[in-house]
Amino acid sequence: MLAAGEREKARLEELRGQRAALERQLQETEATRAAAADRLRDTEKAISAAGRKLRALGTEREAARAELDEREKELERTRRQMADRQAQLARLLRYQFRPGSGDALGVLLSGGDPNATQRDRHFLTLLSRAKAELIADLRRDAAETQRLGEVVRQRGERLAEVAQREQAERAALLQRQQERQTALAKLSGQIKSQRQKIATIKQNEQRLGNLIDSLAKKAAQARAAKAAKPATESRAGGAPPPGGKLKAEPTGGTGAFAKLRGKLIAPVKGQVVGRFGTRRDDGQSVWKGLFIRAAEGAEVRAVAAGVVVFADWLRGYGNLLIIDHDDDFLSVYGNNQSLLADVGQKVGAGAAVATVGASGGQPESGLYFELRHRGQAFDPGKWLGAP
Repeated sequence: MLAAGEREKARLEELRGQRAALERQLQETEATRAAAADRLRDTEKAISAAGRKLRALGTEREAARAELDEREKELERTRRQMADRQAQLARLLRYQFRPGSGDALGVLLSGGDPNATQRDRHFLTLLSRAKAELIADLRRDAAETQRLGEVVRQRGERLAEVAQREQAERAALLQRQQERQTALAKLSGQIKSQRQKIATIKQNEQRLGNLIDSLAKKAAQARAAKAAKPATESRAGGAPPPGGKLKAEPTGGTGAFAKLRGKLIAPVKGQVVGRFGTRRDDGQSVWKGLFIRAAEGAEVRAVAAGVVVFADWLRGYGNLLIIDHDDDFLSVYGNNQSLLADVGQKVGAGAAVATVGASGGQPESGLYFELRHRGQAFDPGKWLGAP
């Protein structure tokens, strides 16, 4: 009996050792995955910056092209005007120096006034000289217009070269993103435990919830300071409850945003494949917003006017942007490829604030979109207007 007991005890210790080893391996895999996610974050932030720079270069190139078109039109107008003046001058010269016009005997026999004829010739000479000077001015104008057009053309070519380099760098970044996403997917495949997947989703949601709680508290403090109300009164305004819980409909909203229920601009055109309140792929957690499948690079638009309060990378959500619409309403835009707006920037309804991507480890391109009121997520589908 003693020997059997010792064997069971040894077996138990062996099992404990195996379990500890497996737990260490799991921890190491998760740590490796976290490091890969951080590297992916840096790449996706760089892609966002490159996309934004390319957009600015495109705008500048369009302006240069428009200026060049205007210069070419101006050059053509000047050339036509110069041709008209040259034709007029040629007619004057032909009249002034026509055969017999300078024959004194002919003038005398014709009975005309020699002085008047001389006066006419003098005025014609002055007029032709003035037209010649005008033609010279027009030629100078044409040369200057042509020179400016060449400057604009060269600037457009330089911008095109810069844009080409930026496009090549962006392509390299996208290739690196794909490689890192592949590595990240491989590491994720090694973490087979459903419990770990659920924990990851909950951690991501908690990060977003904490971020939104922090933004909402800052907004409440700013409003309280602006209104110069007592501290107790500002707390009565309702700090957001922790955890970012689901909410069927927001209550207490009376501002401009609350009046837009059912009329909000669709943030992107696409197919809704994850709906508010439905189960996610893990079978236990639920969607707190909408996932809208859309083409990579499509413009993401602000659903209403507001101020950007967050524009950065967040684990699980990639390049994330959050807009404050006042009255404790926030709109959330995640998994973007590029962020086009900065923190503190005022944006109008329908303004392009990002481009669609698959950042944050998302397996397909699309937009993750949430609406929150006092930190609580509520169904955006009932608030969006017709696409």
